[in-house]
Amino acid sequence: MEFERKVEDIEEKIKELEIFAEEKGIALGEEIQKLKDFRDQFLEEIYKEVTDWDKVSISRHPMRPHTVDYIEYLVEDFVELHGDRLFRDDPAIIGGLGKIDGKSMMIIGHEKGRGTEDKIKRNFGMANPEGYRKALRLFHMAERFHLPVLVLIDTAGAYPGLEAEQNGQGEAIARNLMEMSDLRTPIISVVIGEGGSGGAIGLGVADKVYMLEHSTYSVISPEGCAAILFKDSSKAPEAAQNLKISAQNLLRLEVIDGIIPESLGGAHRDPERTAINLKNVILSSFSELEQIPLEDLLENRYNKFRKMGKFKTKIEGE
Repeated sequence: MEFERKVEDIEEKIKELEIFAEEKGIALGEEIQKLKDFRDQFLEEIYKEVTDWDKVSISRHPMRPHTVDYIEYLVEDFVELHGDRLFRDDPAIIGGLGKIDGKSMMIIGHEKGRGTEDKIKRNFGMANPEGYRKALRLFHMAERFHLPVLVLIDTAGAYPGLEAEQNGQGEAIARNLMEMSDLRTPIISVVIGEGGSGGAIGLGVADKVYMLEHSTYSVISPEGCAAILFKDSSKAPEAAQNLKISAQNLLRLEVIDGIIPESLGGAHRDPERTAINLKNVILSSFSELEQIPLEDLLENRYNKFRKMGKFKTKIEGE
């Protein structure tokens, strides 16, 4: 986005001043702080006006933290578990056991990868059926050992290739929806970047569903929606607005349960700060959910998704 380049210019000037001050032994702290204050004020003003289409770009930012980043920032003693025990491992979904502030849990999430080689290996975070079946295996493991489940969602969608369809992509996602709805342990899902289509909802049936402040969650990408409805992919910004894909719109529509604040300027500007905000919500939510009797938890989860889809009917003459 254009404003990102302006911010980068300001930050470059800050770095130049810091290097110059260190090399020459000159006190430039006041001038550097003024530039930092100007940058922060500029970001605050810009982010007050971002549209749903802007949020699509922010959610796809190449430096936005991924699942592996949040695991690195938050999780102690993480042990990754591989394979679906039916076909093979899918690197597009990672999962394993770990602790956050000493609390044991199962952690599962999409992973888009960093760098060309890693992105290809992880199929850009677009999981095949074996990825969803691996996640399902880990869900049941968590249930067996009475561990809560944390899911981090970040995908443009499930992989739509021929092989994926031949191997049962639709069935794998549908089975996850069914099994997660009745999983006898607390589940929290957080959309940390893109939450696209069935690829996202295949890991999204949870007691609490949160979104990071500038993430997106939608049945289809704005580009795909514009191509289908308007026959013109250049109308993606209009489609994004109509899809109501931002966290703020989805909270108002009661599709999600809350919004987790990001660092100023987006999670990519201060991942550790965003990770701390994420941790606080995760721990407080699990603490709340674990106080609810299991049968009531399952009933609440079922009702949560059954009541979605409110609409108003306009009566003729009104």
